Amino acid sequence: MHPLDPSRFELLTFDCYGTLVDWESGIVGAVRSTTAGCEASDADILEAFSHAEHLVQSERYRSYREVLALTRGRMATSLGCAATSGERAAFAGSVGDWPVFADTREALERLSGRYRLGIVSNVDDDLFARTLPCLGVDFDCVVTASQVGSYKPAPGHFVEMERRSGLPRERTLHVAQSLFHDIAPASELGYATVHVDRPTRGRGSGATPAAIARPTATVPDMASVAELLAC
Repeated sequence: MHPLDPSRFELLTFDCYGTLVDWESGIVGAVRSTTAGCEASDADILEAFSHAEHLVQSERYRSYREVLALTRGRMATSLGCAATSGERAAFAGSVGDWPVFADTREALERLSGRYRLGIVSNVDDDLFARTLPCLGVDFDCVVTASQVGSYKPAPGHFVEMERRSGLPRERTLHVAQSLFHDIAPASELGYATVHVDRPTRGRGSGATPAAIARPTATVPDMASVAELLAC
């Protein structure tokens, strides 16, 4: 059987920010709107974010609001634009304003007619609650960093999703943009994966650290996920 035979899967799990939500536009827009006079390029902002966020998350578990506030503070040196405590808090609270990709809602609606849907996201519950209505569907399972006390690429999200879904890993397909946070760890755990390789506004891997991973399939957007699974 081909690994992406649609009949093989019962549950599709998604990363949210970067895959369903245009987090690069959100990050860049939040830096510019909360910091007067920031002249850094989009690519510089995303590179600074990628480096700082990963370092903050790797130190110890903090809420994602705290992670983002500290990340914005640590971006100041490389961007040449400091942020006040109020600006850091505004940046951290901007997640619910980050735009959903234009193809997300229709693709999720198509997929929900055939599969159970889940979210595995490096976010706080209250921040995701602001994004959820913009996605247009109900999810069977939502696993966040605040629920498991860790951040991907740590395996906690995937372990908890398996427990809640009650499904063996071979019946779950994980769909994500980040090789580092999602495709590499999910593949190592034995999941089939689809890499949504959206173009970046930055350099290299954009807002995520670089990683080497071998997804089961690669597509350019969410519309292509629905086509791949013939929904």
